[in-house]
Amino acid sequence: MSGLAQYELQQGDGGASVLALSGPYLVSTVGAVDAELRALEGPIAKVDLSGLSEIDTVGAWIACSLATEHEAEIVGASDRATRLISALDGTRGEEEIAAPRLPVWERVPAAMGEKVFGARRGVIGVIGFLGALIAATGTLIRHPRRFRWLALVRQLELVGVSALPIVGLMSFLIGIVIAQQGAVQLAQFGAETLTVNLVGRITLRELGVLMTAIMVAGRSGSAFAAQLGTMKLTEEVDAMRTIGIAPMEALVIPRILAAVLMMPLLGFYASGVAIIGGAVIGDVMLGIPFWTFLARIQDVVPIYDLWVGLIKAPVFGLIVALAGCYHGMQVEGNSEQVGLRTTMAVVSAIFAVIVIDAFFAVFFTEIGWG
Repeated sequence: MSGLAQYELQQGDGGASVLALSGPYLVSTVGAVDAELRALEGPIAKVDLSGLSEIDTVGAWIACSLATEHEAEIVGASDRATRLISALDGTRGEEEIAAPRLPVWERVPAAMGEKVFGARRGVIGVIGFLGALIAATGTLIRHPRRFRWLALVRQLELVGVSALPIVGLMSFLIGIVIAQQGAVQLAQFGAETLTVNLVGRITLRELGVLMTAIMVAGRSGSAFAAQLGTMKLTEEVDAMRTIGIAPMEALVIPRILAAVLMMPLLGFYASGVAIIGGAVIGDVMLGIPFWTFLARIQDVVPIYDLWVGLIKAPVFGLIVALAGCYHGMQVEGNSEQVGLRTTMAVVSAIFAVIVIDAFFAVFFTEIGWG
């Protein structure tokens, strides 16, 4: 038993007990008696360390804790124990260790103020980014040979061609859902044939372009932010500046142009596939032949619905690309910023697209294209 930490309560003068510790009080041995020592009650006048064979910092901490808890005196300490106890003296405090927390009526306005101030910095940053983009565009107009056509073609492939499968599948399913749900509701009024009007107008005018913009934001906008952010983090952007290549001209403008050029094509493609999805449901559920459904689209959908979608598409592409490139170029510090900025790029792009779409809806209604 000599290799285990032990203790004994001895009767001292005046009825107070003396806690005698014995054996090795090391981190590897005190676990057997730690719980029992913490549970000791009653007045303890002294903590006797004369019986200790070995002691380390953990053992000294236990002795100090017992002495502090019972307001006891430490006696019989060896030179090593005395040095350890002296080093630990004053490290035990009773102060509140939790961080101070303001009441909710102060905390919420403070958080809102921080958000507003952060938005102010963000607005200034976006304005500066737009200024740099306009300056770089002006430089390319004056010196068209500096434009990187291969980079543009590559981005056109990534933003447009590579997105066709996922955009097509999403649009096809959306067309099916619109037609099925619309037919169920219109059947209550005996107007199932108006499903053609519903599918045609809502896909060409709104959902085709809007859902495509959201898909491009999640796919290409996040890719722009992650790519540029990683290049900033690995100092590739700084290296480009060092060798005389403008990052705006080489990295940002091709991506923005690709998004602006491909969004009208993707939006029109998405609307067409959604109409095909609606025609499939019309043939299966409503008894409207597939080709008759498609032919009816030309009769019931005014041509300005198509122009509404095509006008909104490049604006949405510009917003998505600007958000992705801006947040990507703001990455600095560590790799966590890449994920943070990528998330911010997608969220801000989708939010801005929906807000701008609402303004477009009001505008086109006011000019008679409602």
